[in-house]
Amino acid sequence: MTILLAVKIFQDLEKLLIGDQEWVFIPEIMFRTLIMYLIVLFSLRILGKRGVKQLSVFELVVIIGLGSAAGDPMFYKEVGLISAISVFIIVIIAYKITAFLVNKSSKVEELLEGSCTCLIENGKFSIENFKKESLARDEFFSELRLNSVSHLGQIHLAIIETSGSISLFYYPKEEVKYGLPILPELFKQQFTEIKRKDHFSCAFCGYTQLIPAVAEHTCKICERTKWVKAMNIPRIT
Repeated sequence: MTILLAVKIFQDLEKLLIGDQEWVFIPEIMFRTLIMYLIVLFSLRILGKRGVKQLSVFELVVIIGLGSAAGDPMFYKEVGLISAISVFIIVIIAYKITAFLVNKSSKVEELLEGSCTCLIENGKFSIENFKKESLARDEFFSELRLNSVSHLGQIHLAIIETSGSISLFYYPKEEVKYGLPILPELFKQQFTEIKRKDHFSCAFCGYTQLIPAVAEHTCKICERTKWVKAMNIPRIT
């Protein structure tokens, strides 16, 4: 009974380790993996530097396609290397044709890669543009803070590129405006009643103005009533 139990445990462990394959297939897996690794390197070299560094949407599709084509031949003996290589060739040809069309036609480029979008202009949100992007405000604020931005008055323009990265253009220190604070503790301090005259920023759109003491004040841009005390300190670099 003990011997049968030990055999059962060994069989279960063996299946856990190598699945339905045999031990003699392990060296073949290593060889297949090495071959596919070299093919992936060669393919990425053909795609060029941009295909590796900053991926557009269709370039990301290419990378996913190559990864999928490379994975199966590594593990499954029924998938031959020639089949995988054929997939690689078609994917690379399709990529080259797409890249050619993108370079020849701005409409094709915009269709496949999209266009850059201005998110902040003159220290306040471009609300309509912001709605077009699937970017949460907290995520956007985090990106700004990583670039040493503490309030929107420090930013002349913020543009989200087709790659998803954000380009920031700052005001010179002497031209920094009052703007909406994006530091968590300050941004949380929102209120509708203005107790004394000062510069305040709309918590929704970032519009900033000098507001006298008033029970409630409506933003003329977005018609919201929540405000945050504005800042005008220069950006620390």
